[in-house]
Amino acid sequence: MDTIFETVTGNTASVVAAQRTFFRTAKSKDVSFRIKQLKKLYSLIHQHEERITEALHKDLGRHPYESLSVELGPVYSDLKHLIRHTREWSRPEYVKTSLFHTPGTSRIYSEPYGNVLVIAPWNYPLLLSISPIAGAMSAGNCVVLKPSEHAPHTSALLCDLINNNFDAGYLHVVEGGVETNQQLLAEKWDYIFFTGGTEIGRIIYQAAAKHLTPVTLELGGKSPCVVDKNVSVRTAAKRIVWGKFVNQGQTCIAPDYLFVHRDVKDKFIAAMKEAITSLYGSEPLESGSIGRIINQRQYDRLKTYLDNGEIISGGKYNDAQLVIEPTLMVNAPYDSRVMTEEIFGPILPIYEYSDLEEVIRFVNDRDKPLAAYIFSRSASVRERFITSTSSGGVTENDTMMHISSGEMPFGGVGNSGMGGYHGKFSFDTFSHKRSVLHRMSQPLDNFLRYAPYSKAKMGLMRWMLKRFL
Repeated sequence: MDTIFETVTGNTASVVAAQRTFFRTAKSKDVSFRIKQLKKLYSLIHQHEERITEALHKDLGRHPYESLSVELGPVYSDLKHLIRHTREWSRPEYVKTSLFHTPGTSRIYSEPYGNVLVIAPWNYPLLLSISPIAGAMSAGNCVVLKPSEHAPHTSALLCDLINNNFDAGYLHVVEGGVETNQQLLAEKWDYIFFTGGTEIGRIIYQAAAKHLTPVTLELGGKSPCVVDKNVSVRTAAKRIVWGKFVNQGQTCIAPDYLFVHRDVKDKFIAAMKEAITSLYGSEPLESGSIGRIINQRQYDRLKTYLDNGEIISGGKYNDAQLVIEPTLMVNAPYDSRVMTEEIFGPILPIYEYSDLEEVIRFVNDRDKPLAAYIFSRSASVRERFITSTSSGGVTENDTMMHISSGEMPFGGVGNSGMGGYHGKFSFDTFSHKRSVLHRMSQPLDNFLRYAPYSKAKMGLMRWMLKRFL
């Protein structure tokens, strides 16, 4: 292994010290080095794909196909995009130079922050680890990854693959639980990237504030889904069922509750039931295509929600396997826990509406969600919903697909987070945009900037400001 620090042992302070030393060598800033390391990361994941899907199955009960489609596929796409464009994005960007700065040139350098901490969640433990660290690598940073202890098999595999193949001063995995997080957050970082719940996000933000460390917080919330009367019922129903119940509903941008126009409500619910049977069979608990809830604590929490409304489809569960059927629910009070807490599981409350303004008021009376979904053939209906509400992102006539584009940022707003990433937005997130103004060294200069001041200069300055600004 081409390494300066073959191992990092001891407490988290030694990890941070090793990465600071490595960053000062400027090796991580070299664009060819960045691309080489991204290619190595891609190759490692590809070579160990079977081990990865096995670890994800042990942690989440996922079918290998689901892991391939919702984690490995996006990881490959992210890495290829970064490999293809890192050199281009790393070049200085020349911008217009104002009249008052001539003769001269103006450019913006994308400068790495330095030492980055990435704290990843358990629900997509590969994707939400690799995607941010790859963005940080592309921008020229050194990275410490802290995977979630609640997905122990994936965490251990990431530790094995990364720590045995990358210089520890450049890219390193630190495993552990709450105590490890506390130790890491006590250190001074140049950037912190966190994906997880809102309450933990507040703790991360407070810890970062002590050192004025910039952060990206990818959090969550209750993402609304609205179905207009003017829709393709079967298509919309199938897309919502997939978006809600993939990964057992443990997705931060899954539809959290559904409003259906009263004119199509009964027909739409029937179509959703058909879609559930189509995807998971008549006995979903026996389906090989359904995963499980991550742990006992989350499973017990979700089971309490089953009493919050009238179940019209699903509702069965398996205590031994920690699995809950895809469940549709009506008549849940707005102040019930299933409607005041992020569900993060396979339960979908459904409500009817007659006027879109009702839904808009309902959404706006609550914290801003990470995502929102509107199904309608009417462009005016879709536009009305989008311009009258606020959310991290929106998909029209589908669910969750906006996250898969490398050309658009993914991130939250308000309680659902801050900052965004994916594609070039990942590169920009982990880059400080450094302004550089070059002035010509010859004596040609603007005399108006210098004293002594006079009425004549005042008049000329006023004329120039009006004329050229």
